[in-house]
Amino acid sequence: MKELVEVIAKALVDNPDEVTVTEVDKEKVLAVKLKVAPSDMGKVIGKSGRIAKAIRTVVSAASTNTKKRVVVDIDED
Repeated sequence: MKELVEVIAKALVDNPDEVTVTEVDKEKVLAVKLKVAPSDMGKVIGKSGRIAKAIRTVVSAASTNTKKRVVVDIDED
């Protein structure tokens, strides 16, 4: 899932070198944390959160074969 989120995020932002994706594997949940440059935050979130929701939907669809629930977190640091 890390690679999928990374490819999607790098296609959206102006500074693809500053995209970092980390995975935190827990028992039944896989947390994917996405961090982008502050200037690209709006491009990843989108108007009313539509792009962020679309990213989460794509990742959710891609994770249907796994037994874990995948959660995508966007860091605003």
